[in-house]
Amino acid sequence: MTPLLLLPFLLLLSSPYVQAQQGITLGSSLTPQGPNSFWLSPSGDFAFGFRPIESNTSFYLLAVWFNQISDKTVAWYAKTTDPDPALVQVPPGSCLQLTSNGALSLQDPTGTEVWNPEVVGAAHAAMLDTGNFILAAADGSTKWETFNNPADAILLTQVLTLGMKLRSRITTTDYSNGQFLLDLQNKGVFFYAVAVPSVHTHDYNWSVPGNTTNLVFNATGVIYITLDNGTQIKLTSGKISSVADYYHRATLDPDGVFRQYLYPKKFSKRYTQAWSVVDFKAPNIYIPRRSAAETQVSSETCGLNSYSKLDVTNNQTNCVCLPQYSIIDEQSKGCKPDFQPQSCDLDEAGATKQFQFVTMTNVDWPQCDYEQHDNIPSNQCQQLCLTDCLCAVAVFRDSDNTCWKKKMPLTNGAVGDSVQRTVFIKVPKNNNTQQQPALLDSNRWKKDKKYWILGSSLFLGSSILLNIVLISVILFGTYCTITINEIPSLQLSNNVGLPLKAFNYAELEKATSGFQEVLGTGASGIVYKGQLQDDLGTYIAVKKIDKLEHETEKEFTVELQTIGRTHHKNLVRLLGFCNEGKERLLVYEFMTNGSLNRFLFGDVRLEWNLRAQIALEVARGLLYLHEECSTQIIHCDIKPQNILLDGNFTAKISDFGLAKLLRTNQTQTITGIRGTRGYVAPEWFKSTGITAKVDVYSFGVILLELVCCRRNVESEIAEDDKKILTYWANDCYRCGKVDFLVEGDDEAIFYLNKVERYVAVALWCLQEDPTMRPTMLKVTQMLDGAAVIPTPPDSSSLVQSLP
Repeated sequence: MTPLLLLPFLLLLSSPYVQAQQGITLGSSLTPQGPNSFWLSPSGDFAFGFRPIESNTSFYLLAVWFNQISDKTVAWYAKTTDPDPALVQVPPGSCLQLTSNGALSLQDPTGTEVWNPEVVGAAHAAMLDTGNFILAAADGSTKWETFNNPADAILLTQVLTLGMKLRSRITTTDYSNGQFLLDLQNKGVFFYAVAVPSVHTHDYNWSVPGNTTNLVFNATGVIYITLDNGTQIKLTSGKISSVADYYHRATLDPDGVFRQYLYPKKFSKRYTQAWSVVDFKAPNIYIPRRSAAETQVSSETCGLNSYSKLDVTNNQTNCVCLPQYSIIDEQSKGCKPDFQPQSCDLDEAGATKQFQFVTMTNVDWPQCDYEQHDNIPSNQCQQLCLTDCLCAVAVFRDSDNTCWKKKMPLTNGAVGDSVQRTVFIKVPKNNNTQQQPALLDSNRWKKDKKYWILGSSLFLGSSILLNIVLISVILFGTYCTITINEIPSLQLSNNVGLPLKAFNYAELEKATSGFQEVLGTGASGIVYKGQLQDDLGTYIAVKKIDKLEHETEKEFTVELQTIGRTHHKNLVRLLGFCNEGKERLLVYEFMTNGSLNRFLFGDVRLEWNLRAQIALEVARGLLYLHEECSTQIIHCDIKPQNILLDGNFTAKISDFGLAKLLRTNQTQTITGIRGTRGYVAPEWFKSTGITAKVDVYSFGVILLELVCCRRNVESEIAEDDKKILTYWANDCYRCGKVDFLVEGDDEAIFYLNKVERYVAVALWCLQEDPTMRPTMLKVTQMLDGAAVIPTPPDSSSLVQSLP
């Protein structure tokens, strides 16, 4: 009986958890398959060992990963020690051993050593809770560590010293060396594009110059560079109040963006269990003009005839083709024209008849010009390109009226605000392949004349029939539009006529795993996270309307009609709906970073410039709803919970379920009180008409919350004059003490003039008399500095008004 009683205890001692706590002894080994495939840190947060490669499941990485999260995100992986370190990948049957002489050796199934960290004499190894795997000497000193040999990511407390580099992967699932490099040099931190598969490094795209000593990811979540004089320069500013509640990493991603991420350790309704971007530094992918003596080679940031663009919906940098060009293949990322290039036989009149220009800004291909013209107007620049059959693109610089003519192929696409250029891309006036003029033989015309007559007759008859069908469709569509609200049951797929996908309930139930993960709740239903079973595995947010009363059904119809007709980058996009039996569901795009509420009132504080950007984006979204829609929309419940942030922290207004529509010939409507405490305009409590100015009032509250990073109403604050933010902000502004509102926020203090401007705009929005509040058009102009802001009056004053 004794051996049987000891068996569980012996098994426990041999478990990876106990090994991690006691240290990894000489003679220990791992294999890709089986129970001993990794060693754990004492807490179990990190693991070191073999991970299958997603893009090639027959091979394994030697890696460190976050072990407590579902996708086991890799934070480090082994590379060779060559001048251009290559990925180490091994098949099943390989073995990693900490040998008796204190060396760590990775061998393939034939016994050939494929990797070692080139140190011997280690007394033991350990996987630490910081995510650092070390080989330690007998005296406890570190002989080798993963922190000193980074791959594409860094972790909390990790310090990069001179000569250390981060190299991006090719894709998220292909860990081979990608196209981007972050290099710590004694003269600064530099970001480069690299020609793959060669090791040629092109001119740097961005840098943080200075006499650099270290790059630090400190324990509070801030990434900064230290100079030899002790100065610290922030690379990102994602300071977290409670780092213990999150996992952290910063990664040079495959698209060339250096991003800082966090992941909540515990599930809650407040935080989504997914990696969220705290901050990022995107490359200004601009390669300066080379001298004529230099070899002109593509940076391969993007392929021929394309340029790089940051997609705000998924926070990825994509290679985009020119208008009327299409991608050749994913590997080259190059593009080809979808039309015949201009014939050199065309005269000026023929070229003008067949071709036109599509205009773009902030893009250039600086190595591809073959002719330059100085001090000419923009229209002459276009005409010179139009009459030149070799010219595919004309680039114009407004500052000095310089014009460059470019020919194919276009390489080294440069993108960014610093690229002050207007680009004219020559394309055919129709999108069809250009057929060059040809003369028809008269005998052939006579021979084929009967076929022309027959074809023309058929075409004419078909046109008449088609016109009859179109008129019928228009009349029927008009009837459906008029009568949709009179139909008792919601036959939306037949009557709404919106370009939305109709999902069935079973499909959404499967996508949400039975409606398990709650993203948020609203007045009309609960929102769940889901993932579609499409090729991209698209993440979605599904709003399930639980109530079945008549008012709810009407609300569902209004929401579909409203959102289905809206399209703006600062509005959450509706992808589809489900109207099956009693089930009413709306399917939205998934917003990676959740609601603004989380970043204003939680542990994470957004940097000032990002908060200012969000304020302007919310204003633009409301401007679209109020003035740019064919049907004016009043949101009626603007609050931080209804402002969502995508992976790039672009703000998008959500939840039109409570929207009140006004036809264009209406100015106001009287209805029941809507909205949320603290954001509700005074007129809701009066027997007066409700206009779009209720949203302006709510925006004023949110603008102050963005400035101060606190709620409008905080009853637990000891000072009575600070409990209500709108009153306190008004007092501070009148007394010239706006800096009190942002006390302790160094970035906001630095931009105090902008803070004062935002507070003034907010006070205009908060005027008790709706007619004194500005329109959202005026608000956007005041926020971005395009309009002068007069001193806002006290709320009791009715002397001034701002249109």
